[in-house]
Amino acid sequence: MIRHSVVFKLIHSSGSPEEREFLDEAVKLKSVPGVMKFEVMKQISSKNPYNFGISMEFEDQKSYDFYTNHPDHIRFVQEIWIPNVEIFMEIDYLV
Repeated sequence: MIRHSVVFKLIHSSGSPEEREFLDEAVKLKSVPGVMKFEVMKQISSKNPYNFGISMEFEDQKSYDFYTNHPDHIRFVQEIWIPNVEIFMEIDYLV
């Protein structure tokens, strides 16, 4: 199993309509076939600069690759992620 996770900081103010729109769009990614255990989390520690995290699991590398190349994911990255995310860190675990 693969756990794909990313922590990030948006360019928008906390609680703003733009922040809500971004998160609403992110949640739509859980409908891509092969995505399991999808979570969007608000980060509360002052030990790092990130505000949110997204985590999802995939059964295997084939499922993860399918997600990465899926048109919904590509559209999200190009149209939603890039214009709205200030900084991020992505980590993929074998679990």
